[in-house]
Amino acid sequence: MYSEGMSTSERLVESARELLWDRGYVGTSPKAILERAGAGQGSMYHHFRGKPDLALAAIRRTAEELRSAAEGVLRGPGTPYDRIEAYLLRERDVLRGCPIGRLTMDPEVFASEELRAPVDETITAIRELIARTVEEGKRQGQFAPALDGAEIAAAVLATVQGGYVLARASGSPAAFDAGVRGLLSLLTPSPPGQEN
Repeated sequence: MYSEGMSTSERLVESARELLWDRGYVGTSPKAILERAGAGQGSMYHHFRGKPDLALAAIRRTAEELRSAAEGVLRGPGTPYDRIEAYLLRERDVLRGCPIGRLTMDPEVFASEELRAPVDETITAIRELIARTVEEGKRQGQFAPALDGAEIAAAVLATVQGGYVLARASGSPAAFDAGVRGLLSLLTPSPPGQEN
């Protein structure tokens, strides 16, 4: 599962990331992390202060990856609409859900300011990137002047996170895709001379 050159601490972090995504914090036991990582009994406590410390390292890594992926698309080539569309349409494991968004439903993550912080920081950073992209589109005349970048960014994130819930509830990515298509149809730029 893991490359031979990967250190024990790396295997522990990667194992924790996968298990947190699949089971959440409450459902992820130290024993399951150790088994998945192929690590010995005391290795977690050798490298980390315990489950919360390891979980924080795993959450931070996942958060950094998600933020980096969003930045790559939202700061990439194309018009502001193209970039928002690319963000919404990028490949996702829809039925598995969002590895960060799912943690917001975990009572122990919600109760821990330390564990919740990288989740909140990531969602805030992506929301700000989307809002700036919308504002850029307004300056270019691509979006209606009345649109509020922060509100559209919140709607984009709500569509993505809500789409995960709808898809998981139905057992099909079709619900996620329908939400994305609906939002994009509302954001489609008007032809020159017409307002949205």
